[in-house]
Formats: sequence, structure tokens, C-alpha cells
Amino acid sequence: MPDPQPSNTPTDKNPLQNDKPPVKRENTFLNLGFNLLLPILLLKKGEQWFGHYLAPYFDNVAVGVLLVAVAFPVGYFIYDYFKRAKYNIFSILGLISVLLTGGIGILAIPTAWFAVKEAGIPLLLGLAVLISLKTPYPLIRTLLYNPEIIDVDKVQAGLREHQAEAAFEQLLVRCTWLLAASFLLSAVLNYFLARWIVVSPSGTEAFNSEVSTMMAWSLPVIAVPSMIIMLIALMQLLRGIKTMTGLELEEVLPGAKTEENPSAGD
Repeated sequence: MPDPQPSNTPTDKNPLQNDKPPVKRENTFLNLGFNLLLPILLLKKGEQWFGHYLAPYFDNVAVGVLLVAVAFPVGYFIYDYFKRAKYNIFSILGLISVLLTGGIGILAIPTAWFAVKEAGIPLLLGLAVLISLKTPYPLIRTLLYNPEIIDVDKVQAGLREHQAEAAFEQLLVRCTWLLAASFLLSAVLNYFLARWIVVSPSGTEAFNSEVSTMMAWSLPVIAVPSMIIMLIALMQLLRGIKTMTGLELEEVLPGAKTEENPSAGD
């Protein structure tokens, strides 16, 4: 009696719609370890720790150490992509920056170009943020106004209900300029910090050590001021959402659940 049992059909659709697992969150400790801490340690102490192992394979051991140090963020990028099947513009630019650093050291390109590279990456990103305003896909929606940070569907419904969509687009433009300013600040600080710290010829042990020092200083000197400006932009965005939709902060965060009626099933 192979009855089709149609009554089960509706309940079977929900699992099928959710069969794609949610994207796993990136492991912050792995990110910091492979992209920052390990490269800093290897560039600083690599020649002392394992330089004798590289000597038979490299005329210039410092180049071998640089390759080993660069391999960790490159390897992490590949690992993280295959594990989470996701990447973003920051991780791509970070990978490009690492590869350019390796290229400057390996090819013995004049050290001044390291500072240009350090300033060029955030400058290009800031320009891309501004240029994207003229496209159907402004980067503000990727960097701040995205479902990982804000419950976009709920906000859009609130904007339609209050007929505030046009005003909200103007708010996104203002936040975009703040984002661009944060990248410009990062570019300026990167350039002068690199010119101050990285002065030795590329492809030398001193160059590797100075690059590691630059990486260590970049967090407090560059990342913190830029993040403050980004947070100001995010707070303006959230404040504007509250004003235009009436939604509170906890209502627009994607993890917020409306559990006000736990006894609804009683």
C-alpha cells in the first residue's frame, strides 16, 4: 500500500528550504593568530629560529623567512574560504596586501614602495566606497547595512511603513562619506608609519623585522582611529533607523528574538 501520504507534504517543505546550513562565524583567534601574531613572530625571530634550515635552499635566508611568514595568512585565507564558503572585500584586500609585501621583499623592490602599498590599499577601498554610490550596489550595504549586522528586512518594512525610504538613502550617503574618511585616515597613517619604521632594503632580515614592527604598531596607531570613525558611522545609521522606523536597537539586531510571550503556548 504505497500511499503518498499528502498530509506530510507541507511539513516537509520547511526542512528543504533550510537545508543550506547557515554560514559559520569566523574564528577570531585563528584570524588574529594566522594573519597577525604568527607573521609578526616569524618576521621578527624566523631567521634566528629556523634560518639554518632554509640556508641550503635560499641564497638569501631573509627571503625564505618572508615566504614562510606570508604563507600563514595566505593559507588561512584558503582554509577559511573552503570551511565557510565565504569571503569579503576586506579579506581579499588583506590577501593582496600580504602578497604585495612578499613581492616587494622577494624581488628587492625599493623600500619606498612598501609605504605606497600600505597607503594604496585603504585609499583604493575608500575610493571604491565612494564610487559605489553611483552604482546599484553601494558598498555601505556590504560594510555596515548588511544582514550580519542589522535585520535589513525588518528595517526596510519599517521604512516603507513610515514612508522614509528616500530620507534613509540620504542617511546612507552620509554614512558612506564617514566610511570613506576612515579609509583615507588609514591610508595617511599607514604611509607615514611605514616611512618611519620600514627603512631597510627589502629582502633583508632588517626589512622583515621592520615589517613585523609595522604590523604590531598598525593596530593601535591605524586600526583603532579608523574603527572609531566606522563606529560613529554605524551609530549614526542605527540612530537614523530608530528615528525613521521607530525600531529600538535590540529590534534591528539580527540575533534579537521576540520572546515576549514565552507562555503563549500555555
